[in-house]
Amino acid sequence: MRPGLARAISRRDTLLLVACLLLSLGALVLPPAWSLSFATAVRETALSPLLWLQRTAEEQKTSRARFRAVEAARDSIALAAQSLPELRAENAELRNLLALKQSERAPTIAAPVLRQLTATEGRTLLLGAGRDDGVRVGNAVVSPEGLVGLVVSAGPSSAVAMTWAHPDFRASGTTEDGSALGIVAPAAGVEASQSFLELRGVPYRDTVSVGTMVITSGLTGVYPKGIPVGRVAGIRREEAGWERVYRLRPLANPGHVSHVLIYTRSGDSVPPARQ
Repeated sequence: MRPGLARAISRRDTLLLVACLLLSLGALVLPPAWSLSFATAVRETALSPLLWLQRTAEEQKTSRARFRAVEAARDSIALAAQSLPELRAENAELRNLLALKQSERAPTIAAPVLRQLTATEGRTLLLGAGRDDGVRVGNAVVSPEGLVGLVVSAGPSSAVAMTWAHPDFRASGTTEDGSALGIVAPAAGVEASQSFLELRGVPYRDTVSVGTMVITSGLTGVYPKGIPVGRVAGIRREEAGWERVYRLRPLANPGHVSHVLIYTRSGDSVPPARQ
């Protein structure tokens, strides 16, 4: 290679490195809202080929295990479907007798979890679905086990979800029987890897037993009613005559999920929580 050409390539690489460093420093000092928008723009442009490779690798890695799981689920569903017509007819008859409206399933979008955005161990997740798929900011994100979090940023083909382990997470929760209502939030002052949830603001007169399932109440219109959140593991703290704060054992582990469902419409009810 000619010396002049080598110097030109070296100078170009140096300028590119300096530009990347300046962009990185600028992103660090931006306000959180601007920083998130900037990261979304970079992810959907310069990093889109890398995201495509990552999505492809994730699909290939899990395809065999998912195929076996689908086969097992298909056999179970085929067996259960034999009695489905009778159950539907019985359910319709009971609803007519009680003058109840037919329930509707909340629309959802399936999305793979590409990776965690930062080294905060599950506080934010990058999802492989975006605005082109119908995902919007404010959509609830769930796994088969229960509530995972909320979409806080959506690009054309990817989205960022804030999980229940994030310090800013809040949700209105209630016990399955509706006897106690409170605010679900992550416990403060613990490491991300040791995060657990709290049910705050429960009136002091209301007692919740250990093992009670807590679900979303649907009161805020953000999270659909009935999503499983966690089970009561005991009293975290209490203020005599005022309130009790209960510790919750979360059902979904954001650090372990590989695929999620995104609810595209708020305020809907979901099937009853698993026992």
